Amino acid sequence: MFNYPYLVELLTPKRSEDDQIESLLDRFAERYRRIIEAGFGISIPDNPMGQPRLGALESIDLRGLSVDPEKVVMNLNTFHTNSELDGLLKKAAEANVKYILVIRGDGGPLLPKLDSKRIGGKLNVATSIDLIRYINKEFPDHFITGAAFNPYKPMPFELNQMKQKIDAGANYVVTQPIIGKDENVNRLKDFNISIVVEAWLSKNVDLLYKSIGKEKDEKSEKYDPLENLKALHKFYPECCVYLSMLSFKQDWKKILPRLST
Repeated sequence: MFNYPYLVELLTPKRSEDDQIESLLDRFAERYRRIIEAGFGISIPDNPMGQPRLGALESIDLRGLSVDPEKVVMNLNTFHTNSELDGLLKKAAEANVKYILVIRGDGGPLLPKLDSKRIGGKLNVATSIDLIRYINKEFPDHFITGAAFNPYKPMPFELNQMKQKIDAGANYVVTQPIIGKDENVNRLKDFNISIVVEAWLSKNVDLLYKSIGKEKDEKSEKYDPLENLKALHKFYPECCVYLSMLSFKQDWKKILPRLST
């Protein structure tokens, strides 16, 4: 699974940017092709930070891009109407999307919420566990679902949540951005599941800590994203690395270790 060194995060245009949508879609397409040509995988977030954006398949269709089932990972969260969810899953199946990364997601006043009961949930709020189970029930043997893991949340609660996600059908896990060796990420190896570790490639370490809901510590004082990427390769040589905040203006051969060897 993920037989390539990097899984690159690629954002779609915001829906609020109507006056720039064509140029932003062109940029999306250019970056999409660059990632594929480099031999990497693409992960397309689903309305990250609660900001309405064009959908992954919508953006791909608008620019006539092809979907490589082994390299495109469509993210899906719980902030959709149930009919919209079913439509997205049907369209993904028709487009031969294979991998879906399921997260609870970031809500907001502009986004609807899934009806938990209609996807088999037992609580009032739909969870990523509910969504993983629903996808695997409605589309058996079609999608390979993955789940997120936050090593900064209290343990063993987060590990127990991970176990439930695996029981619901998750086949791989993508961590939150980590700095160097992380003991909680190491515990995931006990689950015998494919692990993708996330690297934060921005020097804005304050945004990193804000995004993961963690207080700054000594690791943040001299954070170097490229040195951290090298450390992740050292500590997790068997893992595909998820690249968030990767610069498209740089020569990747100069900054990505697995391209320079």
